[in-house]
Amino acid sequence: MELGIPKLNGKQVEEFCSIVEKSAREYVLSKISKRRIEELNISVESEGTKPLRLTVEVDVLLSPLMKNIDVQKLVYEAVKEAFTSAENYLRKLKCHSMK
Repeated sequence: MELGIPKLNGKQVEEFCSIVEKSAREYVLSKISKRRIEELNISVESEGTKPLRLTVEVDVLLSPLMKNIDVQKLVYEAVKEAFTSAENYLRKLKCHSMK
């Protein structure tokens, strides 16, 4: 999808990746209590400017007590949420650059 975004500077890339990571983390923590998560690793990488490539990896290890949770679905939804926040950030950036 072409959003027509401006070229990001270093500070914007850092802020962008931080927002995307936070979004994925908050999604997981909104679904599973922190006490029930043994490990939560989220990796966000962005490459290039046009096109901007974004890679989001979410790795979750739950407590053995959490047997009825579909971890794959949780990870998928967290990544989906991360990409939604990425798109929202870039759309806001586009609006500001057009002023």
